[in-house]
Amino acid sequence: MHDEIAMIEKNQTWQLDDQKNQTWQLVDHPKNREIIGVKWIFKIKFNQDGSIQKHKARLVARGFSQKPSIDFYETFAPVARLETIRTLIALAAQKRWKIYQLDVKSAFLNGALKEEVYMEQPQGFLAGGEENKVYKLRKALYGLKQAPRTCVC
Repeated sequence: MHDEIAMIEKNQTWQLDDQKNQTWQLVDHPKNREIIGVKWIFKIKFNQDGSIQKHKARLVARGFSQKPSIDFYETFAPVARLETIRTLIALAAQKRWKIYQLDVKSAFLNGALKEEVYMEQPQGFLAGGEENKVYKLRKALYGLKQAPRTCVC
């Protein structure tokens, strides 16, 4: 969980507080905005022999609570059609081209948000004395309706 929070902070997903030299800014609950809840998702990664490789935790926004035209405007995600992929693979085989594959880790977490989105503090990481405050998101988080659209892949 600490690694996930560190990655989110390194990526500057939350609003920065300029007065505190790059610490993460908690803001008061805005009266005209809903606060998006978050949830921890835990997964165990295994090696091929069945032994545990690592325990993984991911912080996910509860995007199902977002409202259109308030928390998001578009949900388009640029995804290639299966027919297009098949055509490219067939062309590469015919021309004897090499094919490479890559996976962009945390791709959804790099896109800047256009909308104002506020998120509750993650369970287990509440700021002492500021439990009623929320984070203002600068970048997308897994689970947000607009996360695929903001992806800069």
